[in-house]
Amino acid sequence: AMSDTLKKRKSKVLRSEMGTPEVKRGRGEGDQDVRVYSEEVELDGRDPEDDYQQYKLTCEALAQLMNDIQELKANGAKDGCAEVEQKRMQSCIHFMSLKKLNRLAHMRLKRGRDQTHEGKQRVDVLHLQLQNLLYEVMHLQKEISKCLEFKSKHEEIDLVSVDEFYQEAPPEVSRTPLTKDDTHQLTLARLDWELEQRKRLAEQYKESLSSKEKIQKGIEVKKEHLSSLQPGLNAIMQASLPVQKYLSMPFEQTQRQTEIARHLPTSLYVLLVQASAYGQACDKSLSVSISGDVDEAKALSKPPEDSQDDDSGDSDAEEEQEKTKRRRPTTGGQLDDKRREMLKRHPLSLCLDLRCKGTHTHTHTLSIPVVSVCQPLTDSALLNSGTLLNCLYANDQGCETPNPSNRYQFDKVGISSFGDYVAELGHPYLWVQSLGGLKFPSDAPEVCSSLSASHMESTMKLLRGRVLSRLALHKQFSSLEHSIVPVSCECKHLFPAKVLSRLARWTTITRQEYTVRTHKTLPHILFAVNTTEDCCVDGVAIKGIAAVVLNPRYPVISPLFAVSISWKGERSGRTDDNLRAMESEVNVFKSELQGPRPGHQLLTNQVARLGVCLDVYLETDGQDDSVEGPREFPREKMCLRTVRGPNRLKPFKYNHPQGFFSHR
Repeated sequence: AMSDTLKKRKSKVLRSEMGTPEVKRGRGEGDQDVRVYSEEVELDGRDPEDDYQQYKLTCEALAQLMNDIQELKANGAKDGCAEVEQKRMQSCIHFMSLKKLNRLAHMRLKRGRDQTHEGKQRVDVLHLQLQNLLYEVMHLQKEISKCLEFKSKHEEIDLVSVDEFYQEAPPEVSRTPLTKDDTHQLTLARLDWELEQRKRLAEQYKESLSSKEKIQKGIEVKKEHLSSLQPGLNAIMQASLPVQKYLSMPFEQTQRQTEIARHLPTSLYVLLVQASAYGQACDKSLSVSISGDVDEAKALSKPPEDSQDDDSGDSDAEEEQEKTKRRRPTTGGQLDDKRREMLKRHPLSLCLDLRCKGTHTHTHTLSIPVVSVCQPLTDSALLNSGTLLNCLYANDQGCETPNPSNRYQFDKVGISSFGDYVAELGHPYLWVQSLGGLKFPSDAPEVCSSLSASHMESTMKLLRGRVLSRLALHKQFSSLEHSIVPVSCECKHLFPAKVLSRLARWTTITRQEYTVRTHKTLPHILFAVNTTEDCCVDGVAIKGIAAVVLNPRYPVISPLFAVSISWKGERSGRTDDNLRAMESEVNVFKSELQGPRPGHQLLTNQVARLGVCLDVYLETDGQDDSVEGPREFPREKMCLRTVRGPNRLKPFKYNHPQGFFSHR
């Protein structure tokens, strides 16, 4: 009952404070009038400022009611007191008023936002219309500019001059009275005349094409006929190759080589001509061929094209200059490029084939005016590129360039010595420059064909002799490394039938090792050693050691032997006269050991003679009477006298055919 009473009172208060609400009439079920309360309709008739003032008054009244309820409770009033209930009811009414004011504020805010959104939409529509108008204006401006900048196609046509037009064109085309004063009609008339001329030229072009096709067909028929002949000609050429080889007339190879020879530098061309002439006239086993990149040589020999002084060329040059300014190479990189350019090989090279068991020599030319020679590398120390052609002529080691102007060029690019590049570029021997016809009397080299011809025969003989001597020396080294001393049939009479000494080891030693060994035991032969040309080997026999120095010009310059013996103490040529005599037998009396010309067996004959002398030295040595038993080295060599003179020299000279040993 109390709750119903409170609800009725609240509704009365609400009606009294809120006023009469606006209602909407509508039709409900049963066609009865229905009143619908709408705060949106009421919102149109309310003032926001009045609502704000009402909100403030309601908040103040609500606060006052709360204070009153608190005072009543503080004075002892109970919860069910009528006065407290009345104030609580009034507070609820104020809360409902605040809720309504809140709803009205939110509605008013939503309505404002909707109005703002509608305004924005209207502005966007107007802005879009403005953009469309601006785009249309811009499009019209572009079209106007295109129309203003329009150039007719006839302006690009190179028409005949006006005077020529009036002279050549017929009256019905030229229409002189009309076109004299009207430039537009004149242009149209000239275009008509140009069209007629082009039609006439097009007909002539078609006729020319038809005649060209006929001629082309005739050419193709002839080409087919010639191509059908090519296999037959090739078969004939292949069949004639044995005849060419038998008659020593290689026409095909000579023709191909002649085409390539046009791109050789002058010095190599002179060498090619002279070597080919010498091979045909004097030495059939000498052949010359050209190898290398022919296309690169053609590009190198092609003269540079003249530069065109046009705008494009100027622009390219400016771009290159700008790039060069932006990318500044370092000084070291520039020097390296200059060195590579200066020491650049020519793409083509000559191959001189001496036909000595397949051995051949390559000759190159460098960018600097000098010719270098390269040999094929081998594993043998006697046939490698550093020693095979070294000192072919006396004191010609090929370590420095013979052109005096190269020294100044090297100083500019920081090259201290050409010898540092010999392994890569080859040896610039003096005899190679002579074969190429190069003379260096001044800073500029001169090419002389007669100079090449005068040196060709002697140099080819020296080359052949050097290769043959190195091949023979290589064969001897192979036998000596296997402890075998080969003696040819022509030289067997120089030695007794039985030799007890045997070669135990044969090795190649370095210059430093040889110097240390000879300085300790054999200092008296150091003056005979050339430290830049010779090759040192070490031979060990029973009780004896021999250090041998080989000159690159072997056998013209004979090997030099130094002997030491480790038997009853260390002995050498410095301390023992007999060992000095043994060295003399091998080094001084070498003419007896030359054998058949050209004396390629000299080294092995010297080693064999040294073994015979070692037998005599050990067999003729006196035995100590206090030692019992057989002699360590029994006498098997027949000697007229075992010793002679105050130096007690022993007989080392072998007398053939008697077979005994005597003193010198």
